[in-house]
This record gives sequence, structure tokens and C-alpha cells, in this order.
Amino acid sequence: MQTSSNDWLIRAAAFRQLRRLMDSKPVLDSSDIRAGFLAENKRVPFINPQRGIFKPSAMQALLSIRTVYPKKGAKVWYDDQREVHQQIMNGSASVAYAFMGDDPQAPENRWLKEALESQVPIIYFLGVAPARYIPIFPCFVGDWDAKLLRAEIFFNEPFSNPLSAPTQDVAERRYALRQVKQRLHQASFREAVVAAYGGRCALSGLPEAALLDAAHIVADADENFGQPVVPNGIPLSKIHHAAFDAHLIGISPDFKVRVAERLLTQRDGPMLEALKSLNGAALRLPPRDRDRPDQDRLAQRYEEFLLTE
Repeated sequence: MQTSSNDWLIRAAAFRQLRRLMDSKPVLDSSDIRAGFLAENKRVPFINPQRGIFKPSAMQALLSIRTVYPKKGAKVWYDDQREVHQQIMNGSASVAYAFMGDDPQAPENRWLKEALESQVPIIYFLGVAPARYIPIFPCFVGDWDAKLLRAEIFFNEPFSNPLSAPTQDVAERRYALRQVKQRLHQASFREAVVAAYGGRCALSGLPEAALLDAAHIVADADENFGQPVVPNGIPLSKIHHAAFDAHLIGISPDFKVRVAERLLTQRDGPMLEALKSLNGAALRLPPRDRDRPDQDRLAQRYEEFLLTE
């Protein structure tokens, strides 16, 4: 199938809008995606809320696929809802994407086949939490299997020219997948940590999720304690995260906050005074005990803080 120039113009507009959104929101919620994008002064959807495979009526070829992260206790309709995260973390060169239903000739499944034949770049909205997605693009359909009822999806390097041709080099595909793995790791960890604390900063109580990071207590590189699990994370506003990483704020194993002496002796306006006021305060803990910061990890990190004093 030869893709029209108008299709490419709309596709480019979709990629541009996603880049703009991701400048401030690396993880998008359903409302961001439902808002769609403007192409030639017309609103075009990113997705069909009822379908995982989507081609807008204004386009000739497939635009997006989506994997929903199921809510706890909700029915899992397709294998990829369970398996795609694991496939990415295992470092495969591609991931499997299930057909809609069991008819390979259903329109949505034919769109996947046509995308394979034309090698158009598509968007993969990958769920990392209920109603929360990371958009991965450019992606391509690399295989279409009517017997197994699935397509294989592979990635070009994220944030490369989204309209470039798909790479055929397996090593480059694996490199691209490693970058996707890093994004998935970061997004999943952040979503889990922020949700555990009810969407609030554990130091200030700030409730604006867009301004919160998931700070690692012990860095990823530590083989013993660096795992991306909730007890190794604390939700912090961006300024508190920066202060924590710079050892200007320490958190003891008994969940007490300590501010570095070099900050306490400074006098420079209300922002600094707000940081200084945390000295001696108690960390805001999550409702569930199992989500609390691990005290062994805190002890290791607190030792690093004390060495800078």
C-alpha cells in the first residue's frame, strides 16, 4: 500500500504534538491522549477509546496501537496486557502485540498487516499504570501472524526522526529497545511510588503530580539495594528531589528529616526558609506499611549524607 502525502502530513503533526506534550509530561494520562492533535486545522484523535488499534478516518494507514495497564482485579483481555512489560525488560528485539479478536481479517488486524507492508511509523501508547501511558515512537510492524493472532512490533531509536525509515539492523533494534526499557523502568517506578503516597510530596505535602518525582533512596547501580521497588522510592517535588540528590537534605532510618548545615546557616528568601523549616520534621509516610521506605536503604543513604556534613 502506497501511503499518501496527506497521510504523512497528519502523521508528522501527531508526532510533533506528542513531542510537545512530553516536554513537560513524560507520562501522559487518558485526557492528554483523548484530546488528540491538530492537523490542517482539524482535530484528529490519537486513539479510539474502545479499541487498541487505531486508524483515523482522515488517514490512509494505521496511526497507533495501545496496551492498557489493567486496574487491580480487572479482567485481562489480551496476553500483551500482561507480557509486554516483561518482553521489554527481557531485552527482546521486538514485542508481541495481540490481534483484536480471533479474525485476522477484521479491519483493525488488516491495518496492522498494511502497516507491515508499507512500513509506516506508528505510535505505541504503552500503559504503565491505569489510564497512564508512555508514548513510544517511531514503532514499526515487523511481522504479522494469522495463526498466532499477533503482530511483532519493533522500535527505532526513541526521539529519532519519527518519519525516518525503519532500521533493519538487529543490534540497532536492541539498542532502541534498551532505551524504551529505561523509559518504561523510570515511568513505572515513578507511577508506583507517587500512587503509594496518594500523589503528594513526602516532605512538603505538595499534591500536584506533575511537579513530583520518584527519588531513589539507593541508586539503580547498587546491585544489593538499587531495585525499582516502592520501598526504594520517595515522592518528592522537584526542588526537594534536587536537594536530596545533592545531600542537602538527609532522611534518617527513623524517618526524620535533616537539613545540611550549609543550608541552615544561609539567609536568602522564602524558598530557602521553607527548606530549612524541614529540619527535624518527620517524613510523611504512605498509608500501607509495606510501601514505607526501607530502613536499611535509608541507613545506607543517610551515611552518605553524613559524610558530606
